[in-house]
Amino acid sequence: MLADVRRGLRLDVAFARVADRLESRDRAFAHELLFGLVRLRGRLDHLLERRVHRGIASLDPVVLDLLRVGAYQLLYMESVPAYAAVSESVSSARDEAGGGAAGLVNAVLRSMARDGDGLDLFPDFDADPEGFLSTWGSHPRWLVARWLAHWPAEAVRCLVEADNRPPRLSLVPLEHDPAEATVRLGDAGIAAEPAGRGSRAVWLAPGTDPSAALSVLPSIIQDPGANLVARYAAPEEGMKVADLCAAPGGKTLALPGPLLYTVAADRSEARLRMVRENARRTGRRPGLVVADGRRPPVREVDMVLLDVPCTGTGTLGRHPDGRWRIRPGSVQEMATLQGELLEAVADRVHPGGLLVYSTCSLEPEENAAQVEAFLVRHPEFSMAATDTVPSELLDAHGRLSVLPQETGFDGAFAARMRRR
Repeated sequence: MLADVRRGLRLDVAFARVADRLESRDRAFAHELLFGLVRLRGRLDHLLERRVHRGIASLDPVVLDLLRVGAYQLLYMESVPAYAAVSESVSSARDEAGGGAAGLVNAVLRSMARDGDGLDLFPDFDADPEGFLSTWGSHPRWLVARWLAHWPAEAVRCLVEADNRPPRLSLVPLEHDPAEATVRLGDAGIAAEPAGRGSRAVWLAPGTDPSAALSVLPSIIQDPGANLVARYAAPEEGMKVADLCAAPGGKTLALPGPLLYTVAADRSEARLRMVRENARRTGRRPGLVVADGRRPPVREVDMVLLDVPCTGTGTLGRHPDGRWRIRPGSVQEMATLQGELLEAVADRVHPGGLLVYSTCSLEPEENAAQVEAFLVRHPEFSMAATDTVPSELLDAHGRLSVLPQETGFDGAFAARMRRR
């Protein structure tokens, strides 16, 4: 799976390709190891760098992967005895890269087992917050530096810690309120509790089988932060809505209604199939069309929902490989694409209708700056805030701002604008 990720496959896809071949216990073990290792890769690499004479950049990628696997088990998986973590890694290194690699892995892991991962092995937070948060905090240094330019060091530390906690699983009922859904799930033997903060999501107990929960009532798996975007969009009854970056369809299906009609479009046919499958399972019937949002497949509609591609820096806890996939230039690349999408859809909103722009990013260039620039270019649009989400989640301009370090949800941003 790590080899697949190195070749560019997303972590969740790499895991899914293997998961069905594993028994449930092995699948849970593999998931904890794989996602935990990727989540704490920066911390592990800092500890490994201290012990590899020529530096970890000199290592064969397979050997480096094996060192990370062994180190994560040693330090963070109490179910694995230290001797087993070392011996299995050494054996795999011998099989994959020969005796020299096995000797290196043995020496490095035994040293790590002896020394641990104490904070004294990392830069001091007060003296060097960037160094601490990029090593112990396991985030790219350029991203930490960017966040430190926007927020106080302690707030960034809280964000990094939120990203490094395994994410909770949440479900959004489509026909019941959270309290009713919690009761129905409980009657089926599934423990759950409302997520709160204006979201309709409920947290599922750790270890819950998602498919079992979905079978209890019409619902989707969706983080409360993403659900708040659907709540904030607040389409008016009887509207025709076009969701032009729809896959995998969670926001399309979670929009409150009743709506006259919903078009769900996405440029990826494979991802649009996910929308179709979720729609069939929940009894919804959106119109599906494969299309690039920069060439919208609709005439004027009452609402355009534009949940744009973004860097995803608000979801690095749920998608830990995202922090290693994005680059310093990614923010501007995404901002350029987002601007093109906004320009393309502006005239597809009926006068009096709504344009809802949203991301799962925390970066100003993708969020507030993007919306402010659009409003300057298009004075026929103005902010149209809503009271469908708690006021503490709205900024001074009425835009939705959900921060992981403050809510425990995935990060989200949205701006609701009306065309005069």
